Amino acid sequence: MAKGLAARLRRALMICAIGLIAPMGAMASTPTLTRADLRAGKDLSGAWHYSIDPYRDGLLGFHRGAAGEGHRRFDDTDVDAFTRANPNALYEYDMDRSPSVSLPQAWLAHDPSLRHYQGLMWYQRRFEAAFKPGQRAFLRFEAVNYTSRVYVNGKPAGEHEGGFTPFSLEVTDLLRDGGNQVTVGVDSTPKVDGVPPPVTDWENYGGITRPMRLVLTPATFVDEAWVRLGKDGRIAATVKLDGAQSAGLEVRVRAPELGLVLSGKAGADGVAQLSAAAPKGLVRWSTEKPKLYDIVVEAGEDRMTDRVGFRTIETRGDQILLNGKPIYLRGISIHEEEFGENPARTITEAGARALLSEARDGLNANFVRLAHYPHAEITTRLADEMGLLVWSEIPVYWLVDFGNPRTLGLARGMLADMIRRDRNRASIVFWSVANETPVGEARNAFLYQLIDDVRALDDTRLVTAALLSDRKTVDGHPQMGVADPLAEKLDVLSVNTYSGWYSDDALDDLPAIGWTKTEKPMMFSEFGADALAGFEDPRLMRKFSEDFQKKYYEKTLEMAAKAPSLRGMSPWILKDFRAPRRQHPVYQQGWNRKGLVSPTGRRKPAFEVLSNFYLKMKGQ
Repeated sequence: MAKGLAARLRRALMICAIGLIAPMGAMASTPTLTRADLRAGKDLSGAWHYSIDPYRDGLLGFHRGAAGEGHRRFDDTDVDAFTRANPNALYEYDMDRSPSVSLPQAWLAHDPSLRHYQGLMWYQRRFEAAFKPGQRAFLRFEAVNYTSRVYVNGKPAGEHEGGFTPFSLEVTDLLRDGGNQVTVGVDSTPKVDGVPPPVTDWENYGGITRPMRLVLTPATFVDEAWVRLGKDGRIAATVKLDGAQSAGLEVRVRAPELGLVLSGKAGADGVAQLSAAAPKGLVRWSTEKPKLYDIVVEAGEDRMTDRVGFRTIETRGDQILLNGKPIYLRGISIHEEEFGENPARTITEAGARALLSEARDGLNANFVRLAHYPHAEITTRLADEMGLLVWSEIPVYWLVDFGNPRTLGLARGMLADMIRRDRNRASIVFWSVANETPVGEARNAFLYQLIDDVRALDDTRLVTAALLSDRKTVDGHPQMGVADPLAEKLDVLSVNTYSGWYSDDALDDLPAIGWTKTEKPMMFSEFGADALAGFEDPRLMRKFSEDFQKKYYEKTLEMAAKAPSLRGMSPWILKDFRAPRRQHPVYQQGWNRKGLVSPTGRRKPAFEVLSNFYLKMKGQ
């Protein structure tokens, strides 16, 4: 008891020391603009001009004062016309005559010279806008990596930090009825107090990497609408309005196919909490039958639609229960948008469907871990449609600055943005707060706060984190387990284990490795081995050969079959992906080769090993 009390006191002191206590409302970028893709407005994807700015000349002068008139890339100036009329004017940029490229796309694909560029890049385009009196206008970006400054008609609209979550900026007072200009300064430079940290194990794709849109709304609109099946078996809806007339406004949520109508008034905070008994004809969403219902949300002049599935996810002892029944998660980890030999993190519906189909139909998977950051909205919506369970996480990865209040604030904001964006996605069953982080008091306090945030924002899903495994020798035999204080607060104990790859274990010895039984469900969130597609070495079976990877999977799966509390796995990884720290000149060349599929889509022999393993489990 005394020891536990002391630990709690240390945690409380650590929380105060790094400023963990902050109001929930301060964490997320607002507004959320749920299902912005279906709202009135204009798609801003397509042709944009770009201009490289390695010394940030467009922001600061050479003595670090404000940038001069002839340097500000964001000014609303027709440079060619202006200099014709004013021959003595000096301009050292002209965005209208700079190269153009189709966005979204990471800039490493714009031109070969930009392959390793890290720094500031300017993007600009012109567009027409027409809106009615009383309407509001927002620019919504699904993702810009890493920090961004947005200007409309030469005036600042706002800034954002973080490369994987959406943000919206109100531009009602900046837009003109007619021709407009939008400029975005994107800086890919990692920050030591950023999230993720400067050193990761994936490519840092700088640029505007997901779609962007001008969104038009009424003066008061539906910002968020979270519709779900609660733990009490009732249909619940939380609807958040944005606008001066939010308080007391009548809100209706309808599911026409079910004949379901929920109605009530928003409170002083603009939030309406609604619920009703679940209709008898309700079909629960599942991996076998991913039933989705059209949902209509109405408030004042606004109308928002979505497609929602209803299901429950929970744990009982060491079991994971989907709709009250035990389920084994036959999974695979996936990095986003790695297509071809020169990927540019450009996701499309066809690309996302191809990745998820390779998992579901090729590997016989029912689960995907979307690593190591929130993936595109189209991917999670397709997972809903295709019946794949999803793990979604934020990039609190390896060594973020755990003792820094600013870093914590960033992580909390990303977590809130991810959850608020995707709370309607029935496929998502795990919110993950971290990957492979070193145990320590600052780290523990940091992650405890994130776990508390998850539970405050969403009490219908499970919380996890990818932990490092603990290894001991018991009676002369290796024994693996979880020895992380974070385990106490997690719903599912997820472990990354690489015995036989990052250890000297012989592959034939892997099945003899034991795992300690846990009271909670355990998952292997990662295991894997590199293999260069086409490199065969059946005699020596060296690392990086397809033969080694194939046998590694065979023996690791034998080990997994004996782990007493194991309720799922998501091996590392579906496809090879770019990773600049991986520089073996023959086998890696800047790629992590642990994929079961090559960059060009060739399946390695280990793919069939895992597929057959899952097929047998599927039939049990």
